[in-house]
Amino acid sequence: MAIVLICKPRRIAFVIESMPQSRLAAVVGLHTSTQLQPPTGYDPASAQPRLARLPPGAPRMRRVFIALVLTGLLPGAAIAQTAPSPPAGAIRDMDTLVVTGEQPGPGMWKVMRGGHVLWILGTLSPLPKDMTWLSRNVEATIAESQEVIAPPSVSFGTELGVFRTMMLIPTALKARKNPDGKTLQEVVPADLYARWSTLKARYIGSDGGVEKWRPIFAAQELYEAAIKQSGMSLKGVVQPVVEKAAKQHDVPITEARVTLKIDDPKATLKEFSASALDDRECFSKTMARIEGDLESMRARGNAWAIGDIATLRTLPQGDQYRTCLDALAETGVAKRLNLGDLRQRVTAQWLERAQAAIAKNNSTFATLPVSDLLESGGLLDKLRDAGYTVEDP
Repeated sequence: MAIVLICKPRRIAFVIESMPQSRLAAVVGLHTSTQLQPPTGYDPASAQPRLARLPPGAPRMRRVFIALVLTGLLPGAAIAQTAPSPPAGAIRDMDTLVVTGEQPGPGMWKVMRGGHVLWILGTLSPLPKDMTWLSRNVEATIAESQEVIAPPSVSFGTELGVFRTMMLIPTALKARKNPDGKTLQEVVPADLYARWSTLKARYIGSDGGVEKWRPIFAAQELYEAAIKQSGMSLKGVVQPVVEKAAKQHDVPITEARVTLKIDDPKATLKEFSASALDDRECFSKTMARIEGDLESMRARGNAWAIGDIATLRTLPQGDQYRTCLDALAETGVAKRLNLGDLRQRVTAQWLERAQAAIAKNNSTFATLPVSDLLESGGLLDKLRDAGYTVEDP
């Protein structure tokens, strides 16, 4: 189960409590959410927000402290297949053309019992940047449903008010940097740094600030830059449509959220900032994915866009996030917060919501990451084992 909370090191002009619409987002996602809204006028598709853009009255900012670090302290998602790593330092030219224009997207999985139906749309990230998703079928399904179930998510609670939360931002910014002011070249092996230098020159350029970041955050910055230059986008296209349709047709959205209480966020951030983090494997795997898996990502995005589930099944579901999250989960902060079984708790929460909805509604709609739906032993298999009939698109 992917947990859609995303940590985007450069973009803390607003904070998302949970992000059911996208990745597990980076350091993470359960995509990775919308109790917390961005400041008025923020456009995630084009803006490069900075701290100065955050207005004093930004709505519902009580969880800003967690946007940078704690969203990454979650166990990662199991993946169906793992993409093979290319030779170190190799950058594979991409032959796959990214689809553009209007595309239908995939069909929906159908979960049934006693004449009641749960429709599930599989989501994917990244997707072709210039694609327009034709969402009429999904909108019609939501209009005929009695309930929408949000993707599994995690939120972090604190009693801080807006002002005190804002005061935590400098601490959060420091937490992404290497302890003792060290640079990437000083904390990773020479072979990894050589690969980083090649990829950074190609996708990021001369930005020197990222050289001071922890490998896990630098890797995410590099990954996002590579995706952008490859004709793809990490911006979710499904969740905004789902929320708009649900609001338009007065269909309630039920959250499948686990809430964790953080009593002292400032101390937690300082503890993380000073802690050692073995994230070299995360750094290496993220670069390997950029070096060798961009073409497969484009192919997966194309397959989703045209509704080709058969091709999605055959393509490797490479994902570096699990390795990155495993590294974060070994920190003292994560252990103290008892995050080891968080994935299991989130899965159980979503299944409970889904089964209750099927029992009471003639029609229910939900979204889940495609990787979760295709995973052996995943949520669909759990529903089958519970006696539900499941039909593929």
